[in-house]
Amino acid sequence: QVQLVESGGGSVQAGGSLRLSCAASGETSINSCMGWFRQAPGKEREAVATIYTAYGGTFYADSVKGRFTISRDNAKNVVYLEMNSLKPEDTAIYYCAADRPPCVAYGDGWSFRTDYAFWGQGTQVTVSS
Repeated sequence: QVQLVESGGGSVQAGGSLRLSCAASGETSINSCMGWFRQAPGKEREAVATIYTAYGGTFYADSVKGRFTISRDNAKNVVYLEMNSLKPEDTAIYYCAADRPPCVAYGDGWSFRTDYAFWGQGTQVTVSS
C-alpha cells in the first residue's frame, strides 16, 4: 500500500503561481510512477502530468505544457507540481496518484493512464479572473 498526501492548493488570481506537493509513504517501492490529475466541477477527471520517479521522464497534457512542471525528490518521496501562468480553467481539485510502471499507456504513441492504483485525497486549486 502507498499513502499519498497532497498539499499546496489555494486561491490565486489569473497569471499567478502555485506549487503542489505530494508526499508518499508506505510501500514506496511501488510508486515508480506518480502523476497529477484534476477534476473540475461537472467534468471528468483528467490527467495533468506524470513522471517516472526512477529516471525523471515526464509527460504533460497539452493544456498545461509550458506552464506546469512535474518533478520529484526521491530522497523525500515527494512529487511536486509547479503551476505558473494559471488560468481560471485550471480551477479544479488536484489529485496525486501512484502506481507501478508503465506510467502511460503505449501503442500508436502514448496516452495517459487513469487507472492508477493509489490516490490522494485531493487539494483544491481556485484561479480567479
